[in-house]
Amino acid sequence: MSDTALPARLAEIRDEFLELEEPDRLELLLEFSQELPEVPAEYADHPEMRERVVECQSPVYIIVTVDDDERVAMHATAPAEAPTTRGFASILSQGLTGLSADEVLAVPDDFPQSIGLTRAVSPLRIAGMTGMLMRVKRQVRSKREA
Repeated sequence: MSDTALPARLAEIRDEFLELEEPDRLELLLEFSQELPEVPAEYADHPEMRERVVECQSPVYIIVTVDDDERVAMHATAPAEAPTTRGFASILSQGLTGLSADEVLAVPDDFPQSIGLTRAVSPLRIAGMTGMLMRVKRQVRSKREA
């Protein structure tokens, strides 16, 4: 993975994970799951605006906005009983929100494999996080073209 395309906040999150031993990485992922920001009120009552991330085993939905200055915001919902998925959604939400559209699109597709959890969680879970990232990028591209 190329560090040149990794925005500072995502690099910081990745480094937080890599500084820990594997069992402690799962604890950090649990902490992230508890920090998943709530979906803003203007989207909470509009499920039609959310996109299901079918790559995730748990029901995860995302909403991506791109403002007039091309700043991205990612919002996600994931059930409390799915802490791994919530943690991944939280990492992406916290790491991508506030970035420019170009910065989001430049995030390496293999970012989920870079945070040191590939042996601690199933490949299916990592694929779910990768699916979230791909959907965010697709939505950013789509909203820029609109």
